[in-house]
Amino acid sequence: MMISIKKGRLNSMLGCIFLCITYVKSLFLFLGFIIVSQTITAQEENNRRLRSQLSPFLSKSYFSFNFGGIYYPYSNENLKEGYTSSGTKMNAFSGRLLLGYKLSNNTALQFGVIRPASWFSFKDIEYKGQESSVWVNAWTISLKQNINVFKKTDFFIELGVANNSRVGIYNNDTPIYESVRYISSVLGTGIQYRLNEKWDLMLMTTYLPESISNNQPYTLQSTFGAKYNLKQVPKNLAEKYLSDKSYFFPKQFVNIGYGSGNLGFFTNRFFSAKAKAGNYESLGIPIFWHGDLEAKSVFSLTYQRTAFRTKRYFSLDWGASFTFFNTPKKSSLYALSIFPVLRFYLFRTKGVDFYTNYSVIGPTYISKSTIDGIKTGTEFTYQDFMGVGAFFGSSKQYNLDVKIMHYSNGNIFTQNAGVAIPLVFSFGYTLP
Repeated sequence: MMISIKKGRLNSMLGCIFLCITYVKSLFLFLGFIIVSQTITAQEENNRRLRSQLSPFLSKSYFSFNFGGIYYPYSNENLKEGYTSSGTKMNAFSGRLLLGYKLSNNTALQFGVIRPASWFSFKDIEYKGQESSVWVNAWTISLKQNINVFKKTDFFIELGVANNSRVGIYNNDTPIYESVRYISSVLGTGIQYRLNEKWDLMLMTTYLPESISNNQPYTLQSTFGAKYNLKQVPKNLAEKYLSDKSYFFPKQFVNIGYGSGNLGFFTNRFFSAKAKAGNYESLGIPIFWHGDLEAKSVFSLTYQRTAFRTKRYFSLDWGASFTFFNTPKKSSLYALSIFPVLRFYLFRTKGVDFYTNYSVIGPTYISKSTIDGIKTGTEFTYQDFMGVGAFFGSSKQYNLDVKIMHYSNGNIFTQNAGVAIPLVFSFGYTLP
């Protein structure tokens, strides 16, 4: 008995040591990232690129948001033999978001996502009144080629690949319509009209072919939207922005944060339209995400740097973070992330500048993929956060920030439970 106790203690000690070593290695990786960024900073200063100017990459980039109808001809033939439905329910409204980089004036590389506003459903498979959802999501990488047809009008074609993920229907562990992830081609065509040097209007159709081996019908989407082209700020104007000291933008800063699930998750639920109040079951504004797993406590160390700023109200930042959190069933894990940040300054005073920020799809390594028995996908995931904060002090050297966070893989994989992080309160300091 004594020996078994000692062995148990030894295993526990070794486990703790291994965990500590892992965290120390991760922190060194985080610090290394900061050192590399400082080296890049020095090089940027040598090249005299102003923070009020876009980087060469960003100056050739654009984003587009498109909304319209989507169609996929699901039927009882897609269900496992022995199962039938009395009908289907489809919300045809859908969207497509694209981020693009111009390889030349007429050729671009695009990364984007296609998804419906709500999932397709089969009715009454097992009992009357039942709706069984099929979740379908596609992330795409494609080449877009423009062909000018009129002075301000281009015809374009698109060809690429799509990562398709489908979360199917199960009766306990018995598949009625199996989950699957597979790669397919993506084809598109459309017309874009140039409003001015920054804005284009777009009308396009996108097609994902049928996959017989994966029991997936084709997808057809037609959308109308707009494309915003990032344009370089002239150097004389950029220098004027920087010389105006009326508006503070931090060059870089670090902060340390802590959050506790004891405060509840109302904020997370409200901004994902899942809050409950009185007779309301879905109260809120759907601009963020919640998750199947709610963290119990969280500690974060974050570095952020301004990559681009306008004269007064907006900056595009990038950063890195090390986040450690515990779960209700006493699991401990960490996440390493790099991420973009959109920061909007709400109002400024002599001593305090108030802002709101929003960050999505920050590539992340998370140390566990099965958490408290919930399968969240793989160790690769994304970090998202949104919050408010302020810079204050005699030279705006201090930072206070409060935010909610979320980890999920954006339905790249069929398992995507998601992790909700409670309100994180952070204090930070700006760096020269």
